[in-house]
Parts: sequence; C-alpha cells; structure tokens
Amino acid sequence: MSVKLYDERPEELLQMMHLIRAYEERAAALQAGSGVPGTCTSVGQEACAVGVIAALGADDLILTNHRSAGHLLARGADPGRLLAEVMGRRDGYCKGKSGSLHICARELGVVLTSTIVGGELGLACGVGLSQKMLHRAGVVVCFFGDGAACEGRFHESLNLAAVWGLPVLFVCENNEWQAFVHRRETTLADGVVSWAAPFGMDSATVDGNDVEAVRAVAMEALDAVRSSGKPFLLEVRTYRLRGHFEPDDQAYVDAQELARAWSCDPLPRFEARLRDCGRLDDDAIAGMKAAAKSRVEAAVAYAVDSPYPGMDELVTDVYA
Repeated sequence: MSVKLYDERPEELLQMMHLIRAYEERAAALQAGSGVPGTCTSVGQEACAVGVIAALGADDLILTNHRSAGHLLARGADPGRLLAEVMGRRDGYCKGKSGSLHICARELGVVLTSTIVGGELGLACGVGLSQKMLHRAGVVVCFFGDGAACEGRFHESLNLAAVWGLPVLFVCENNEWQAFVHRRETTLADGVVSWAAPFGMDSATVDGNDVEAVRAVAMEALDAVRSSGKPFLLEVRTYRLRGHFEPDDQAYVDAQELARAWSCDPLPRFEARLRDCGRLDDDAIAGMKAAAKSRVEAAVAYAVDSPYPGMDELVTDVYA
C-alpha cells in the first residue's frame, strides 16, 4: 500500500497539520461561494488525525467517519483527488461517486468512510475479525466522535470486539459537539474513556490538541493491541472550531466558549513549541503555510479540470 509513514521529525507533523487546515479552509470557502457540495470539516482536530496516523504502520487499516479529510490526508491522500471526489469528478478516489462522506482508498488502507454516525464501529469489528481469521498483520483503527459514543452501536461494538479479542483500536475524537448539539446536552459523563472498563477493555485519554502527546499515547495503544490481540479505546479530547456542515454560521455556539477553544488551536500551539526549542523560526513556519496553500490551490485546479464521470459509469462498481 502507498501509505504515508512518518519519521521522528516534529516538523513533518506540523507540515501535515498545515496541509489539512489549508485544505479544509479552502474547501469550506468553495462550498460557501461556488456551489461546491457541502462537507463536514475537522478544523481544530488536526492534531488528533496527524498524531494517531503518524503512529500507524504500513499494514494498519482505517475506518473513519464524516469528518474524514484529515485522516485521509494524514495517511497520504492526494488533495487533488480528494477534492475531485468531493466535487463528484471522475478523477476522485471513487470516480466521483462517494462525495466527501463515503470515500475509501484501498491503496491507503482506508477501508471506508461512513456518513452514518457510528456506522463504522460495527464494521470495524468485521474488519478486525477478518484480520484475525486470516492471520493478517495490521491493527484496525476506527475513528468516531463523542456523538457516536452515545449510541447503542458503540457499546455493542466494544463488547463484541472484547469478547472476540479483535485487534481494533477505537479512537474517539471528542470534539464537544454532536452536530448542532453540545455534548453537555446529551450525556452526564465527562468523557467516554471510562466506558471501556465494563467490557474488560484497556483505555487511555490524551490532550487531542497536542500532536506529540497524541502520537505517543497512540503508539502505546497500538503496541498494546499488537501484543495482546485485544481491542483498546483511546479518547482524544479536542474541540470542533467550525460548524457541523459547511457552510455553517455557528450561531448555536457560545461565543466565549468558541474563543477559548481558538486560544487552544493545535497549530499555533505546536508552532510555538517548535519555535521555543529552536527547531523552527518564523520564516520556516511561514514557508510551511505557503507550501500548504500552494499545494491546495494546485489541488483545486486539478479537481476543477477533472471531468464528470460519463453515463457509462452509472452502474459500474455498484453490482457484482
């Protein structure tokens, strides 16, 4: 598989975070002004995606949810093909048939993207069972949000994975929002990590706005799954800085809470750390941002130039 693997340089993590931010902000602008189909962004959650995926090996598989662009890009997806898919163009990863909500990319180990909240949880157990029965290497990594953790499917999936001893790393990106509803309105629990214990499952929680901390804890969790063959629940605590579905004015979000969340933005936070330890200066950081934006503009041009699929593609890849 042509997946992206990461070295030990923190600069590489920051560069990928900037690419994800540039891609999603540009996609949101296109959706607001150009009639491009809407999508769910993960602005503010870049450290979660990059931190976890930077810990993965080449054989590991991914199942993700409707906020998938960060996971796909961090795994090595081409932003041009990704944006072409969102626009319904022939050169997208699924020939323009999936939009942003159902993308899969076998060459990246991305098994599926589920727009159904929590839909990937049960499917991850199926993929994990396949890995186990066929004696294949690779952990199954399943991304979901705190909204999905409020559904019965979450508990059913954790129970099944624990009973069957499946090599699944469940990653809850707790971003405080469940569509247009705050997490405090749907659950009295502060988080989801404590829900692993009743199923006999090991778990951990980490600051999801600290990419190096996320990577370190994800590596420990993955090592635990590889050595035991048993599932693990990892909760990364973050905050969704943009609305549920673009375009979205976030009128339902408390302004002071949102301002506090922006003050914890993982990108400038990591930039400051690398600047303070002398690894990067302002010019290098500005160069990273410019490179990310340039790559995204090239992706936009690629996607716009890509034709729509022909009528002969209407039923291909649908029936076996």
